[in-house]
Amino acid sequence: MGIRSFLAKPFAAYIDSQTRQWSLQPGKYQLQTLLDLIAQSKSTAFGKDHDFASIRTYEDFKKRVPVRDYELLKPYFDRVVKGEADVLWKDKPLYLAKTSGTTSGTKYIPITKESVSYHFNSSRNAVLSYVHETGNASFLDGGLIFLSGSPELEEKAGIKVGRLSGIANHQVPAYLRTNQKPSYKTNCIDDWEEKLERIVDETLKANMTLISGIPPWAQMYFDRLQARTGKKVKDIFPNFSLFVYGGVNFEPYRAKLFDSIGKKVDSIETYPASEGFIAYQNSQTEPGLLLLLNSGIFYEFIPADEYFNDNPRRLSIEEVELGKNYALIINSNAGLWGYSIGDTVKFISKDPYKIIVSGRIKHFISAFGEHVIGEEVEKAMKFTMEKFPEVELIEFTVAPNVAPKEGMPHHQWLIEFAKTPHDLQAFSLELDKQMRQLNVYYDDLISGNILQTLIIKSLKRNAFIDYMKSQGKLGGQNKVPRLSNDRKIADVLQEFNSQ
Repeated sequence: MGIRSFLAKPFAAYIDSQTRQWSLQPGKYQLQTLLDLIAQSKSTAFGKDHDFASIRTYEDFKKRVPVRDYELLKPYFDRVVKGEADVLWKDKPLYLAKTSGTTSGTKYIPITKESVSYHFNSSRNAVLSYVHETGNASFLDGGLIFLSGSPELEEKAGIKVGRLSGIANHQVPAYLRTNQKPSYKTNCIDDWEEKLERIVDETLKANMTLISGIPPWAQMYFDRLQARTGKKVKDIFPNFSLFVYGGVNFEPYRAKLFDSIGKKVDSIETYPASEGFIAYQNSQTEPGLLLLLNSGIFYEFIPADEYFNDNPRRLSIEEVELGKNYALIINSNAGLWGYSIGDTVKFISKDPYKIIVSGRIKHFISAFGEHVIGEEVEKAMKFTMEKFPEVELIEFTVAPNVAPKEGMPHHQWLIEFAKTPHDLQAFSLELDKQMRQLNVYYDDLISGNILQTLIIKSLKRNAFIDYMKSQGKLGGQNKVPRLSNDRKIADVLQEFNSQ
């Protein structure tokens, strides 16, 4: 047993005891978090504009601070980016996390001195939670790889700017850097395909034990390893035992990833965002992600079906119900206030509070009033693949076809298969059947002959990689939306038809 694995176990037990303490008193810790955030921000421009000095309760807070997304808060963010202090949070942020926006173009999310530690510590605690539950810590003595964006940072008005994964790279403590891959030089390569080749060079003969990254990019890494050696990952890295991932639903990728690995390995799902580290999987035997209620974030929840109403309900943690979709709103020590991050979550447990990420509030299809969400298309694909075990999936996205050249309107599923169904028509009909069972509005539209059953367009190999490359978004934390209410993505992907 190495020194890292030896020391990890008592530390993991300590973190577990701390986690139990706040998870058993969620309301108390969340209210205290809100009051602490307000107290520290009374003198900021935002605090003065919203009369923080008079806030005593959550009800007071809701009356003074509306829910807004990045575009509506952009005047404040612009002041921060220009270097002004005490705008959303005291002083200036340490970093600005650069992310891709829609309406506003590039977004710059503040990461402050108070919030930055939670990004790394929450990731660390996810791994320690696994160590405490399973007793397995030996992977900490081997090679650890984090497939991420470049750690090179720019500067704006004296504030360091970069992708979240690159910023996080600077927070890795020295005791882990000795066995961290890839090297800093390799990690700084901008071209994702060249970067992958260099990562393979550096890791091929290493004792890799933990691999972390979003599933589609991990799959690309595994594909490169196999192309270079002709071997399964387990034969290249026999001690590889833990896969840590986040950013997308794992299920559509699970079969192909484990086939590439050649054995089942334990996995930990995390929910990191530029706005804060929201949740992580704390059990290998129970589903869901533990919502982090003591990490400098006060959460609010809006029922998803009310989100676009004029006055939707805003609920605290103690008011949520199991099994319902909520838009996630955060208030944080990064200076985010009433901030809609765009994700929807569903609670599957209240003891402790555990969630699944069910989709994006703006990523849906409702061209005909069906309001299909990401969770539904992913479940439909999962259930269908269970009935067609020969199928392996690389990626897919769904879009409406409102005015097809022939036939009736329909939902078009653009799919890149690693292994295609023996009977694509039967697969398509089963997929449509699953969608009808998951969404009653979609079922009504099919039954009423307003829509025809879904149509699959099979894409050629590497279609999604080529698409992301064409958009300048290959690699890092970038991913294709699972579904869209327009055809902007679908029309470009048409060029990669396999037929």
